[in-house]
Amino acid sequence: MPSARGERPPPRRVELEERLAWLERHVAEQDKVMLALHDEFARLRAELKQLRERPAAGSENEPPDSAERPPHY
Repeated sequence: MPSARGERPPPRRVELEERLAWLERHVAEQDKVMLALHDEFARLRAELKQLRERPAAGSENEPPDSAERPPHY
């Protein structure tokens, strides 16, 4: 922080402030990516649950596979 006389801060302090600003921006960007990944993961988990439930629900109305002839007959 410059003093009342208009002195410049030491170079090391300026470097640290720049690095801190960069890190804060980087963390904010990572937070956005993590939220997007969380949403995608939740969507994929719901889709997987649907896919796992689909064969169980459909097997009640369909004949078992062993009753069907293979396509090469």
